[in-house]
Amino acid sequence: MESTVIRVPLGGVPIAYRDSGRPVVPHPLSEVPVLLVHGMGGDGHTWDRFADRLVRSGRRVIIPDLRGHGRSAHTDSYRFDEFGADVARLCDHLGLPTVDLVGHSLGGYAVSCVAIERPALVRRLVIEEQPLPLRSGDEQVTLTRRLPSLPELWHATSSLVRHPRAVLAFDRAMTRTALEQFRKPNPEWWERISEIAAPTLFLRGGPGGMVDPAKLELFRAAVPACTIEAFTCGHSIHRDRYREFATAVLPFLRD
Repeated sequence: MESTVIRVPLGGVPIAYRDSGRPVVPHPLSEVPVLLVHGMGGDGHTWDRFADRLVRSGRRVIIPDLRGHGRSAHTDSYRFDEFGADVARLCDHLGLPTVDLVGHSLGGYAVSCVAIERPALVRRLVIEEQPLPLRSGDEQVTLTRRLPSLPELWHATSSLVRHPRAVLAFDRAMTRTALEQFRKPNPEWWERISEIAAPTLFLRGGPGGMVDPAKLELFRAAVPACTIEAFTCGHSIHRDRYREFATAVLPFLRD
């Protein structure tokens, strides 16, 4: 998606984003933008291919760089709820009454927080491979991740070559904080996910993914309108299985 990078202070943190603007092609949902939120260690360019598809179909697309990523500012704090608050503040800054949210991994956590805190704002919610937090101190962190396959290593290497800025711009100081939060029980998040009002599509990968299937079933049971789609690839479905990803997500965003 070719568009100008805009940087605005949101809650005291300069956040960068790109906005495709009002669509030229008529679309029934032209007034409902799609916000695409990347995962940890990347930036908004991970969504370029899917964003182009959405724009060609007539949707307005907005792609932020999360704090500590891309062209957004580094900060002293990287709590998961702060990533969600930044996304909500961006929606308010742009005067958006309704949005569709798509988030990968850490971005999935951010958009889930927005859907909990601002249910009236979110029309459709897509969560891709969000590692689900612990519910209590008695649990152990369970990830299905294995060693990366040769295709996954190739994709990771080629992504680095295509978007070296994302790697250079990433604030590695957040890594320890993020891991601590994934390992720390978050019962409040679990208690509040039933407040998500938007129809929700949760995408999980296969053996190389980072979603605990047992916790995902609990998520499905708690969220009023939740559908799960499983894929055979690893953690980055929209990159490694783009066509399958688009086939699942595009009709969901059209409804």
